[in-house]
Amino acid sequence: MTTDLYCVMGHPVAHSRSPWIHARFAELTGQKLHYDKREIPLDHFERSVQAFIREGGLGCNVTVPFKFEAAKLATHTSERGLLAQAANVLTFKNGQILADNTDGIGLVDDIEHNAGLSLKGLRLLLIGAGGASAGVLGPLLQAGPAHVSVANRTLHKASELVARHLPLAAENNAELQAHTLHGFDRPFDVIINATASSLSGAAVPVAARALKPGALAYDMMYGPGAQGFMDWAQAHGALPRDGLGMLVEQAAEAFLIWRGVRPPSSQVLAELRAVIASGH
Repeated sequence: MTTDLYCVMGHPVAHSRSPWIHARFAELTGQKLHYDKREIPLDHFERSVQAFIREGGLGCNVTVPFKFEAAKLATHTSERGLLAQAANVLTFKNGQILADNTDGIGLVDDIEHNAGLSLKGLRLLLIGAGGASAGVLGPLLQAGPAHVSVANRTLHKASELVARHLPLAAENNAELQAHTLHGFDRPFDVIINATASSLSGAAVPVAARALKPGALAYDMMYGPGAQGFMDWAQAHGALPRDGLGMLVEQAAEAFLIWRGVRPPSSQVLAELRAVIASGH
């Protein structure tokens, strides 16, 4: 009997915890599968996907910098994938490539279920207007905040992302605005860093005045890369949180798409934090 094959593709991908997460999901749900990580050269993504399909691969997670390419490869795309114009989950079935984006629901689930903070009625600041922000803005709006600001170094890019999401914002009675990184005048209940500033060790992109006392300051990165942002948040009276829970929750949603079973994500997140704390 063959084992079903899945993987994560990215550049870089060596640090990825996804194989551990999916192996644990499979163990806890009685699913038989193998999941590995594949470092893909920057100009080889489409060829790598086709090669993986020929190997019998049934699906893959896609991480930076290939999420936009993944969306373009698809023969069918989910509604949330179309809105994001980026995909982090591909499913290969009957010669078709099905694309979805589970980043946003992963983020919302981590904030609302694991961190215990309802986003309904809150003021949110989303920093960045690239693929990471595009993947999460829709589900954030569907969580029912009163206001979402998208702040970016170039206003044009933030404005484009906001324009695409205005109908969804109206549907959910949420005010949605675009700003430069220093173009807002009121503090926020939740700040989400969706830029690559953490990866490069750059300074936090916004001023501390953006934080309400006790605000949740969330970096979508995890591990050492998120530490600078989290230290900044704590120093200014905010509650810091890294993106490890988002990683686990978006993986749980992908696992559900592929296997039809929802794994116990909160349990796996607690176990993964313990593994990381032990230095493994």
